[in-house]
Amino acid sequence: MSAGERLYGAVEAGGSKFLCAVGHGVHEIIEERRIATREPAETLAEVLQFFHAMQLKHGRVRGFGIAAFGPIQLDRRAPDWGRMLATPKPGWANANLIATLQPVADCAIELDTDVNAAALAEAELGAGQGCSSVAYVTVGTGIGAGIAINGQTLRGRMHPEMGHILVRRDPRDLTFPGICPFHGDCLEGVSSGIAIQRRWQSDLSALSEEHVAYSIIGGYLGQLASTIALVTSAERIVFSGGVLENGLLLPHIRDATRDALAGYLPPHEPDGCVENSVCLSPLHGRAGLLGAMILARRAGELSTSQYAIGRWDDQE
Repeated sequence: MSAGERLYGAVEAGGSKFLCAVGHGVHEIIEERRIATREPAETLAEVLQFFHAMQLKHGRVRGFGIAAFGPIQLDRRAPDWGRMLATPKPGWANANLIATLQPVADCAIELDTDVNAAALAEAELGAGQGCSSVAYVTVGTGIGAGIAINGQTLRGRMHPEMGHILVRRDPRDLTFPGICPFHGDCLEGVSSGIAIQRRWQSDLSALSEEHVAYSIIGGYLGQLASTIALVTSAERIVFSGGVLENGLLLPHIRDATRDALAGYLPPHEPDGCVENSVCLSPLHGRAGLLGAMILARRAGELSTSQYAIGRWDDQE
């Protein structure tokens, strides 16, 4: 197998589903499978079965990329690299993705958050092409955001957890306590799909275009976008996720972003800059999986002696 034909394995580990794929790169995915996120043992057993079958069918995986929900230990030097931390996802705290997947990933592995990986995909393939800095925000069961700057994702003590920032409450929404088990009415606690369902007994897409929910939720997400713009100076802020599927929320997010920035950023462009910098993902919900495949490609390019887990070298 030549370098151009290397087989890569990718996992987007999400709170509601795991997407698994093998392929020769982002433009040549051979097979993939969707697995519902259940208890860790049951879910990861199905993931292992998929990759075991794929390697019997297509050959050895030479690079593995995992894009996971969090919070998760991303420090490769830590003894618990790949371990889920204090996640709100019931049953998943302390589950270790790296340790569990080693039987089918005896090769170099790259791990990042699902939203960081999605930001990489947007920068390379999606709405962020041509931009040096891209933020990706997903609004679904939960809310997460990742940042890619010059092809590298933002990490520090941990990784960005922007879904848990505190927001200024809308006067029309003061009685809803929020659903986050850690912070109550943080952004995720008041604007996630579950919070919307809890508040209005309906998905946002089922509500009429005139419903107050659009301006309330759009206002909260606009606060997030303005915060991202002020803190990271991202050139493009890309929104995705089930809550935005019908497209009706985006104008409210843009209006709220413009209001929050109040003309402060950027000083040299007209108001239309918000329309250019705050947009929807064109990747049809696949940014996380494509980002995982980018991580897998990078893993395959790394020095085996420095990064590989296992004993395989790069020879047939």
